[in-house]
Formats: sequence, structure tokens, C-alpha cells
Amino acid sequence: MTSILWLRRDLRLGDHPALHAAAADGPVVALFVLDPRLLGPAGAARVAFLYRSLRSLAADLEDKGGRLTLRRGDPVTTVPRAVREAGADSVHVSADFAPYGVRRDDAVADALGDTPLVRTGSPYAVSPGRVRKADGEPYRVFGAFYRAWREHGWRAPAKGVAGRVRWHTELDGIAVPNDPRLPAGLELPEAGEDAALRAWRRYRRDALGEYPDVRDRPDLDRTSRMSVYLKWGAIHPRTMLADLDAGDEAFRSELAWREFYAAVLYAWPESAREYFRPALAGMRHASPRSKAFDAWRDGCTGFPIVDAGMRQLRAQGWMHNRVRMIVASFLVKDLHIEWQHGARHFMRHLVDGDLASNQHNWQWTAGTGTDAAPYFRVFNPVTQGRTFDPDGDYVRRWVPELREVTGRAVHEPWTLPEQPPGYPEPIVDHATERQVALERYRTVSGRGSG
Repeated sequence: MTSILWLRRDLRLGDHPALHAAAADGPVVALFVLDPRLLGPAGAARVAFLYRSLRSLAADLEDKGGRLTLRRGDPVTTVPRAVREAGADSVHVSADFAPYGVRRDDAVADALGDTPLVRTGSPYAVSPGRVRKADGEPYRVFGAFYRAWREHGWRAPAKGVAGRVRWHTELDGIAVPNDPRLPAGLELPEAGEDAALRAWRRYRRDALGEYPDVRDRPDLDRTSRMSVYLKWGAIHPRTMLADLDAGDEAFRSELAWREFYAAVLYAWPESAREYFRPALAGMRHASPRSKAFDAWRDGCTGFPIVDAGMRQLRAQGWMHNRVRMIVASFLVKDLHIEWQHGARHFMRHLVDGDLASNQHNWQWTAGTGTDAAPYFRVFNPVTQGRTFDPDGDYVRRWVPELREVTGRAVHEPWTLPEQPPGYPEPIVDHATERQVALERYRTVSGRGSG
């Protein structure tokens, strides 16, 4: 019996439970559908990386005697059509738990009729919804979720079977499109499963041991940058978890944050767009159609660590996690612009843009998410810069107007005898806007002004 392996966020051949299940049925068609509903909101960086990942996967399949069949269109009609053309008896997928993915897969399952849509595995070590409190309710707090997630555990990586699969190669498809036009100078990492495995081996060898000490230091650039590979499933988190030792708890917990936010989104799908804490939805905000929002987006706020982060996003389609929190706090609590506008900008430009992680990290920073005591946290961009970029190397890398400013003074260029040429003065007074933000949070949370 022929089966179809409908690939989505699992663009690899190793550690692939859905591939195991498909191969057990007989010859396998490897199918990927370019879905306009998902491509539309994605920016050029993420689309280009997807296309490069597909080219890499197609080459890997050819090496194994297979072929990637690429189609474009609505999966609800495209997948059943492929089933009819291939004479397939089953469709196998890694389960999707995002709001659109759940609706799409249910609709495809209905359209397939008597042909089963078999869900095996997922993009997570523990599928969302599996880890719950004793009363069956989903977790709202990361600490409790993490303890339960660790106790639950996960399976070992699935053994590779790609070399033993009988591939069905007669189904026609289209060529992988050319990359969209990228902004000048945009740097993307190498795509594909082999690149992901090499990056992980290199990081384990060179930097994993120091992760707890340097993970918040954007100037050192010592984080793993594996998020882009996890986004498209070039590597499975279970593969990474299997390589961690007892001393790698800090890194393990970062992988767990990804799993936590996926579980939160699965339990509360409306939180992708709406407030996780609805009581805060009535707060007054500034318009995003403003010079302030443009300055934030373009990295011209006059606050060096904020501007460095926004310029790194434009140059690499990526930003250090600590800096993501700093720039998000600045937008929401210094400029008073609602979190959804920043989240949308990130999703448009991040090559690793993941709906669950992105939206809920923004909500965490905005004080509207899963944090137990959120609104008191207002990041001071100067203090954050001094603490996590102590010599100013990160700022100087991304803000060329400040490269002649030495040492920690780079975080407060307005205190110099002369403002560096070409660099703007601060667009707001942080101390003032902090008080405004706190007062607005207190008002909407019913705590008054005291």
C-alpha cells in the first residue's frame, strides 16, 4: 500500500516518527504543500529559509532514492488530489497543535474521507496537551509546567529509516521557487538537516558548557541559534535533549519554554491575538501609526541597545533573546504601543518566527501573559545595556554611528560632550515613561495609583 508523508514542520529524514509510520505501510510519497495561508504573513527571510530547507531536503531524498513532491495550494484540496493521483491508502503527518494547523488538519481529514490521516509524533519532545495538572487543567506557570514536563519525560530519538524506505517517485510536482528578494546584506544561516546537526555538534563542543554564564550576553554571541532549525524541524528537540547531561539544566529549560508556550497556545488558541490576561486589554495605548513606532522599527530611538537589536533583526532576521525582551519592553512600556504590533513586526522579519513562542514572549514582556506579577517589570534600556553588553561591543557592531565611542559610555551617548554625528537623541525620557506605564497598568488592573 502506498502512503503519503505530508511534511510540514519536520523537514528532515532522521528522528522522524511519522516517516517510520508511513514506511511501514509501503512505498512513500514525500509531499510538501506551499500553503498561501502560511506563506502570506511570513517575511522574505523566513520564506527564503524555507525554500532553502526544501532544496536541501530534496537533495537528501534523491541521495536515498526518493523524491520531494512539491505542490502549491490549499491543503484541503491539494492533499486529497495527491492521494488520488498516487493511489495512496494513508496520509501520515507529524501532528500540528497551532490554531490554524489544527483546523487545517481536521479539514483535510474530513476531505480525505475513508483515507486515514495518521498523526504520529509532533514538533515537540512532549506534545502540547500531554502535560497537565492533577485536575486535568493546563499549566499557566512555567515553573510548575517544567517540573511536570521533566517528570513526564520523552522518548529517545527515533532511529533513522530513510535508507530502507521504498520511495514512490512518480508523482509530479513543481520546482522549489526562487528565493524572494532579500534586503541588501541580509545574512541567513545554512539550511537543511545536515547543517542543523553540524550546528548542534559545534555548539555542544564549543559553547554549551558556558551557556548558563553567557546566555544573556549579546556581545559574546554564544547562544546556540538552533531556533531556526527547530522552527522547520531540520532537527527535533528530542535529538537535542538526548545529548544533554545533568549539568545542562539551563539549556534544557530553554527548550522547555518552547514546549510550554506551545502548550499554552494549544490550550488557549485565542492568545495568539488576544490578551492572555483579559483584564489588561482595556489599557490606553499610543497609535502605531507614529514617528515613535517608525523610530523603533528602524532602530533610531536614541537608545543604543534598542537600536542595535532592531538593526540586527533587519540584518540577520534574528535577534538575541535578551535583546528581544529589551526592545519589546521599550515598545510597550516606553512608547506605550500595544504588544500585538511589535509581535506582528517580529513575525514578519524573524527567520525563526514561531507563533507560540513569539506571541507569548511578547505577552510576557508586556505583562499580559503567563507571568504571575507582570506589570512591575519595566526594562531600563541603559541599565540593560550596561549589564549585558558591558563593553558596548554589541552596540558598536550594529550601530556604526557609535563605533568611535569607547567603553560603557556607548550606552548613554547623550551624556557625551557632543552627540555622535548621525545618531539621534533619545525620543523619550525613560524615567517619565516608566511612571506613565506603571500608572496605566495600575489603573486597568484595579490597583489605583497607590
